[in-house]
Amino acid sequence: MKQKVGFIGLGLIGGSVAKAIRQYYPEYEIVAFDKNKEALALATQESVIDVAATTIDGNFRHCDYIFLCAPVVYNTAYLKQMKEFLHDGCILSDVGSVKSNIHKEVEALGIGRYFIGGHPMAGSEKTGFPNSKAMLIENAYYILTPSKEAAPEHVSRFEAFIRTLRAIPLILDYSQHDYVTGAISHLPHIIASSLVNFVKDNDTETELMKNLAAGGFKDITRIASSSPTMWQHICLTNRENISKILGSYIESLKSFRELIDSGDGQSLYRNFDSSRNYRNAIPSASAGPIKKAYAVYCDIIDEAGGIAAIATILASNGLNIKNIGIVHNREFEEGVLRIEFYDEASSKRAAELLQKFRYIVYER
Repeated sequence: MKQKVGFIGLGLIGGSVAKAIRQYYPEYEIVAFDKNKEALALATQESVIDVAATTIDGNFRHCDYIFLCAPVVYNTAYLKQMKEFLHDGCILSDVGSVKSNIHKEVEALGIGRYFIGGHPMAGSEKTGFPNSKAMLIENAYYILTPSKEAAPEHVSRFEAFIRTLRAIPLILDYSQHDYVTGAISHLPHIIASSLVNFVKDNDTETELMKNLAAGGFKDITRIASSSPTMWQHICLTNRENISKILGSYIESLKSFRELIDSGDGQSLYRNFDSSRNYRNAIPSASAGPIKKAYAVYCDIIDEAGGIAAIATILASNGLNIKNIGIVHNREFEEGVLRIEFYDEASSKRAAELLQKFRYIVYER
């Protein structure tokens, strides 16, 4: 019998998981519901889904897997509607970045034996089905948080299924998940947003800060362009963990300020050296919770046709450029060009090509 997969929500993550399933399991039947009719129409047009459901109805019967991919505050509400479609062979999951609320609701509804929470730790500052792609979850950690009632054989089956989508499954307790992602995903988004707002509120009348901001500032604040609604929901559903982590982080900032105020150069060096060493030790095998930017930086001669020459070299070798522009601050020498690509392989190939043509390429 043909395997069947259901999706409630076809945004960036739901669409990407659906596309990955379509890519690796083209024979599967995929049914989806989304309040956004344009997303359903596009998914149907691209043959990502077989059935576009206008309501949550009988189309979701006999599913082997059901993914809840709506915003985190809505997924818990959809649980009640999905209850009548669950059966012994069905695995119900979600893709939310906060797990405690949905696990508690699953327990209250008595459907724990079907539920294995999920969180593909990949994303983008862009949202919606049009920006989804199968490779988004490739090599990304995909956290699984099985309920206590979930049968071990169901957990093993789902873990194997996620692995075949080229993601990296990792099983965690849901409360541990919320604390860990609070530190490595939620806190960075809050920091990025608060830093952007700080610069906006303290800029000069002529907006010097805004006009000079580039390079490092734009890199570390890129995630501030993410969906404000999504991050509002995340903060409200993971309040306890985020508040605790923020408190600890604020204390670390105060300690840093004390070192600066006291002129303690040795301790300042130790802090910067420790952070550099720790960051350099972070493995690059997984995409992680925050989507990586694949960029190459190289010197460029300040003359007409300089950018065109580089673009021609890359295009003639089949490399697609996502974004290109001069970095105007002086983290590098004069005239540094930043070229962003869609994937790591293209970025590495571009660096090799440019070095071959005698361009100076910077490692970052």
